[in-house]
Amino acid sequence: MTLTLDNRSRNKESSLTQALRQIQQLNSKIAVLEQQHLSYVQKQQNLIAAIAEICVSPMQEIQALRILIYRGEAACRQYLRSVLVKQRKAS
Repeated sequence: MTLTLDNRSRNKESSLTQALRQIQQLNSKIAVLEQQHLSYVQKQQNLIAAIAEICVSPMQEIQALRILIYRGEAACRQYLRSVLVKQRKAS
């Protein structure tokens, strides 16, 4: 009877240890995701500031924001570069 109780205690302890390890792994993953999210938000804020600085008309700003939303950061940066090139050619 004592052996059975000892085995049950060990099994419970093992299960708790596994659960604790899984919780720690999940917490680590959450920390990584939070850092990635903060980095993403910072990049978006920087890009929005660049849109406001580079675009000379509201239509250009709207177009840049649409590109950012629907096609992503790289496409938006490409659009902003093309706007800068056009501005340099015009001046």
